Amino acid sequence: MNIKVIGAGCDTCNKLYENVLEAVQETGCDATVEKVEDLIEIVKLGVMAAPSLMIDGKLVISGRTAKKDEIMRLIK
Repeated sequence: MNIKVIGAGCDTCNKLYENVLEAVQETGCDATVEKVEDLIEIVKLGVMAAPSLMIDGKLVISGRTAKKDEIMRLIK
């Protein structure tokens, strides 16, 4: 599983990244977590709001910080 946390490095983006790492660890999911902060890369992904979460190329959360429990449900 490939998970991308997309955002320019603001506090809410960093919090989403932390929540994703905790969710992956607690579920024991075999996932690669990547933080995308480069504006050009964000535009290439087609993301218009930050923070956003992409799982296996599908945008699942956009413009908000998801809690760990919600992320755990998404990756199971």
